[in-house]
Amino acid sequence: MFGGRETELGTAGLDPGLIPRPGSTPETAVPVSEVNAAVRHLLEQSFAPLWIRGEITNWRPHRSGHRWFSLRDDASQLQAVMWRSDAGRLPTEPEEGMEVFAFGSLSLYEPRGQYQFVVRRLEAKGEGLWRLAFERLRQKLQAEGLLDPERKQSLPRVPTTVGIVTSRSGAALRDILAVIRRRAPWTRVLVSDCRVQGEGAALEITQALERLVAEGSADVIVLARGGGSIEDLWEFNDESLSRAIARCPIPTVSAVGHEIDVTISDLVADVRAPTPSAAAEAVTEAEATLSAELRARAGGLVEGLRRRTRMETERTRRAAGELLDAWQRGIAARRSRLAVTTGRLDGLSPLGALRRGFGVALDARGRVLRSAREFEPGTGFVLRLADGTICATADSIDLDERQLPDNPKDARGAEDDAR
Repeated sequence: MFGGRETELGTAGLDPGLIPRPGSTPETAVPVSEVNAAVRHLLEQSFAPLWIRGEITNWRPHRSGHRWFSLRDDASQLQAVMWRSDAGRLPTEPEEGMEVFAFGSLSLYEPRGQYQFVVRRLEAKGEGLWRLAFERLRQKLQAEGLLDPERKQSLPRVPTTVGIVTSRSGAALRDILAVIRRRAPWTRVLVSDCRVQGEGAALEITQALERLVAEGSADVIVLARGGGSIEDLWEFNDESLSRAIARCPIPTVSAVGHEIDVTISDLVADVRAPTPSAAAEAVTEAEATLSAELRARAGGLVEGLRRRTRMETERTRRAAGELLDAWQRGIAARRSRLAVTTGRLDGLSPLGALRRGFGVALDARGRVLRSAREFEPGTGFVLRLADGTICATADSIDLDERQLPDNPKDARGAEDDAR
């Protein structure tokens, strides 16, 4: 059989021994392409898909998305290829020399006549590839500071609204709601539904998270799903999802899998909870605890108000005493200044001069008579003293010549100036 065509012998009454076998003579030579096609068909029909163990060598990603490499052991080497559709499911690129288990089929690359193993699935020992992918992403995000405790937000003590990113049909949601109803039944819950497993789930989880952020009423967000294998939880190790969690302005709690399961989402979230139920407890406070705390705080508040009232009363009393003392000191100082001023005014007052024994002569119209020349013999005048007045008559006038100016007119002018 070559290229699927079978040569039948003895069909025209001919002697089978006279019909040459294909390829037995130059005239019956078989084309290279038919040989390769026949060998390929023989390989693929003779060997069922199988697992092969070996070490990775010469891993070469192609821009088309295909992966070319070799599998080797101590004695032999086998060329292998992984087409783009299968390579896209790898969690990461394997390292040189990594021991792997490859599942696929033996075949032949006809254009080159190259015997090869077409790999459909590639696994490493234990969780080799998955763990390697996890560590590579963890180290990358850690170098960027996204895992630093300093950048993580604190959870609100008593949130009024809790957002949940999970599947509505999953057990994780039922567990969370049961805990919230028991501990804090007044809490409002917003569920952003999404797939939490399978190819493309990471994008749906990211979009569900962003919907809650855009809605804006959640005080805290819980990302949750139940337990499963590392492949089941792998969407929570997606880089884009991890970055969306890291930049979320609302505090986040990651509760993915069971206690032993750790994902990149757990590491970048503000808080990691070992289970969805534990996440519900982390974001709520038990009603009994809050009631007891409120009673204790109420008692402390009353006692604090009493102490503050006593302190303020005492402070007011002291301030009033200080104000009274200051007021009395101010009155005394003003009285002292008033006495000094009064004394000065008294010294300048004509009445003060009268009290010291002086008198003032007034004519009948009440004008002050300042000079002896203003008196005439027989003229009456009034003498004003400190304690009364005396009506008197000038019997005689004795002028002091030493006090008179040379010109009588000048004396009157001086008197007018004095006035």
